[in-house]
Amino acid sequence: MIAAVRPGSIAAELGVEPGDILTAVNGEPVPDLIVYRYQCAVENLEVAIEKAGGERWLLEIEKDYDDDLGLEFTAPTFDGLRRCGNKCLFCFVDQMPPGLRAGLYVKDDDYRYSFLHGNFITLTNLKPRDWDYILRWHLSPLYISVHTTNPELRRRMLGHPQGGAINDQLEKLAAAGIQMHTQVVLCPGINDGGELERTVKDLGRLFPAVQSIAVVPVGLTDRRESLFPLRRVTPNEAAAIVDWIAAWQDGFRRRYGRGLVYGADELYLLAGRPLPPAPCYDDFPQTENGIGLARLFLDSFTATLAAVNRRQVAWPRVAIATGTLAAPLLEEVIARVRQKVDGLAVRVVPVTNHFFGPPVTAAGLLTGQDLLAGLGDAAAWVQEKNGIILLPDVMLKRDAPVFLDDLTPDDLAVALGVPVHMAPATGEGMVEGLGLA
Repeated sequence: MIAAVRPGSIAAELGVEPGDILTAVNGEPVPDLIVYRYQCAVENLEVAIEKAGGERWLLEIEKDYDDDLGLEFTAPTFDGLRRCGNKCLFCFVDQMPPGLRAGLYVKDDDYRYSFLHGNFITLTNLKPRDWDYILRWHLSPLYISVHTTNPELRRRMLGHPQGGAINDQLEKLAAAGIQMHTQVVLCPGINDGGELERTVKDLGRLFPAVQSIAVVPVGLTDRRESLFPLRRVTPNEAAAIVDWIAAWQDGFRRRYGRGLVYGADELYLLAGRPLPPAPCYDDFPQTENGIGLARLFLDSFTATLAAVNRRQVAWPRVAIATGTLAAPLLEEVIARVRQKVDGLAVRVVPVTNHFFGPPVTAAGLLTGQDLLAGLGDAAAWVQEKNGIILLPDVMLKRDAPVFLDDLTPDDLAVALGVPVHMAPATGEGMVEGLGLA
């Protein structure tokens, strides 16, 4: 289904309209945006359209190689979403309480979303036709949740009989020249220690096909009734893991010129260790997985602040809300601003997550209700001087201004009685949000 046609585009000039159905390009069915883009990347093509009234058109088009037809679709996959068939011991969706929007409970495991958007997949639901598709269209890179290269352990962790095929699958992708970014969700007592050592070594042997290995601590909420007993990574364990990662990186750099394995920011913050400098992250291959975001934030903040000439902030008072894990880091950068800007009245407010449970510390998992509960005193302080509340935009849905529980920044502003501003969750965004740039 065609959702929109850009004005002035090739498709608009030919009379294609929203509601029409794209049935084929160059005689081939088009199951998703990937095939559509590949098939349209030629100068001469035939596009089959079914009009809303049932009339069938065959459009013969001559265009420049890089010209786009101007069609937009309701979703990147036109034949549905490949769902997850695993029963992972650590699945975050299984730990979510009711009451959130329906889309958050969808378990996707679609290799096309991995290629298009960097979603992590497990490869357990691939049929022969899926492998043919991946290899034919050379979907590279793919983002793969490995967790362990021990076949029997992976079957148990994923709760899927195909989970143990991971080594053969990775080698098949590597042989086809497909690059991979991999992750290990670390569950203490299960896939850490010697198992983690084995996994990192096995994945390292597949370089350069394997371009990155992320080690991420398991995320657990307080809603784990009747689920497999898991525990969180302790600060001492986090310290040991970051030491191992540093040693592994040294070895990989000597062999490959690349660190290859990277620890989640949460591990360094939990361990109370300084974040590695930017070169340790190479080209920052997994920022959306929480790898190196804090370092990028700090470096961006430092560079942006250095260019600031103003001696006063735009707002008399600002309360910045964040998760409890990042609050000390944010306090550190605000202290730098105080040294440079006169009369800075900024309060960092660590907000406890009551919806998922206090041990969930990420700012991006705070709900609107959590923010209302945690910002009451700060809102009163801000209101005394007509200030603002500043929130990082990672708290919002990517394509809409809503929090996890569908409250909006406007809802918060009304309930708290003060303006609520959103800022990009970058160092530059924070400086701009304070009115300094």
